Amino acid sequence: MARLGIVTYNIAKDWDLTTILARLEKVGIHGVELRTGHAHKVEVNLTKAERAEVRRRFDGSPVELAGLGSAFEYQASDPAVVRKNIEDTKAYVLLAHDLGSPGVKVRPNGIPKGANLDQTLRQIGRALHEVGEHAAGFGVEIRVEVHGAITQELPHFAKIMAYADHPNVFACWNSNPSDVVDGSVKPGFAPIASKIREVHLRDLFDASYPWRELFGLLAARGYEGYTLAEIPESPDPERVLRYFKALWLAYQPPAAGR
Repeated sequence: MARLGIVTYNIAKDWDLTTILARLEKVGIHGVELRTGHAHKVEVNLTKAERAEVRRRFDGSPVELAGLGSAFEYQASDPAVVRKNIEDTKAYVLLAHDLGSPGVKVRPNGIPKGANLDQTLRQIGRALHEVGEHAAGFGVEIRVEVHGAITQELPHFAKIMAYADHPNVFACWNSNPSDVVDGSVKPGFAPIASKIREVHLRDLFDASYPWRELFGLLAARGYEGYTLAEIPESPDPERVLRYFKALWLAYQPPAAGR
């Protein structure tokens, strides 16, 4: 059965780690992807002792560190920019290893103006191959978010994954409106289904997205990873998260055995 967690972008962007763990435990949500650059400050500048302390705090909590959420991307026309993002990803992989995080999320973010589409998809894929190979040595997965104009279109995203061609490069389904074709996500889901390692969810009250179908497709392939609420901040976050959890439970297929 899929598990429920949150992405700290944006509902928890201003929470420190103590608040994240306390609030999620209180509402009964037991997973979190920590987004880089937010108030919890779980970043690559942490010392060895500070990393050990973060890991200790998760080890002592019912809330699991589901992953680290970076914004590293590899589509730039300037090779130096791509190289910096690759090396920064590698530093984040080491942070994930030290914290006990199972994965690091990265992303494509569109195609530079005037760039050749297929060449850029190949460039992104080869960068992912490099970071995926590096991360495998640390026992950390690379999870590629379905993201960015053009690159989030599932046929293009599938080509990126094919060009990456590495067993340690996985997909992060992002629940984009562009997934939906004639009311269904099944056609775009099928080619990357075996690679999906985490799922980002938008507001579940949005009836334009076939949430029940998505959860059914995940259940049919035995998905047991996290489905993570990536929703706006709220002045009453605990109440919002309780409602989100209730909707999430209602959408789970009966066979999931909740």
